[in-house]
Amino acid sequence: MSSTEQEKLMTLPKKKLKILNWLWVLLFVAGLFISTNETKTDLGALFANFRDFAEIFLQMLHPDWSYLATVVPLLLETIKMAILGTAIGSVIAFIYSLLIARNIVKNKAVTGILRIIMNIIRTIPDLLLGAIFVAIVGIGPVAGVLALAICTFGIVVKLFYEAIETIDPGPIEALTAVGANKIQIIVFAVLPQVITYFISYCLYAFEINVRASTVLGYIGAGGIGLYLQQTLQIFDYPKTGTIIIVIIIVVVLIDYVSSKSREALMQ
Repeated sequence: MSSTEQEKLMTLPKKKLKILNWLWVLLFVAGLFISTNETKTDLGALFANFRDFAEIFLQMLHPDWSYLATVVPLLLETIKMAILGTAIGSVIAFIYSLLIARNIVKNKAVTGILRIIMNIIRTIPDLLLGAIFVAIVGIGPVAGVLALAICTFGIVVKLFYEAIETIDPGPIEALTAVGANKIQIIVFAVLPQVITYFISYCLYAFEINVRASTVLGYIGAGGIGLYLQQTLQIFDYPKTGTIIIVIIIVVVLIDYVSSKSREALMQ
């Protein structure tokens, strides 16, 4: 193959912009300007108040390390919330995924209704769930655990049922042919193919829940977020800096360990 032919193969094909593409660009730009006007977004105000932000940031860079005695127990409570929420939501998602996977349950009406319910649950934001459970069970970590459990369910069930539907149908057909029941099919034909994916999805949900649990504290759903809000309200920025630094360290460590664990599982 000559060098000219190689250059032609390496060159990406160029496509002309069609009129419809230009219309989409114009629509996007118009939407950007309309949104800016309607929301009264003023980027100049951000730069005008940059000095105040710099002063707050400098105060946070001098954390009050004596506040660690208060922060560490709250951080542990936050992690416990994430663990419990992940465990509860994952168990429910495991069972629910088997019910909506169409290669396990053949009744399309049942799977269709259950999928609609799943999609409705997945559309509810975690902060809204936290506020609802705070109103139901009161301020505290229980509300946070329940909110995180439902968030975990929404994440894991979507990924897991799709993984179940992509498995090799051969083992299922073989067990069905010899008269195995549904439980035997799930245990011996389905789980061996997808259990590593399920554990990986649970670890991924746990990563998300650790970050989400810090925010849920703002609405009274337990954890360190409530104290983060309090230190900001009383302008005690050194203590705020302590909380933020500890949260960043813990989240980075958990993300690292979780990602390495998921990589090991998928090998």
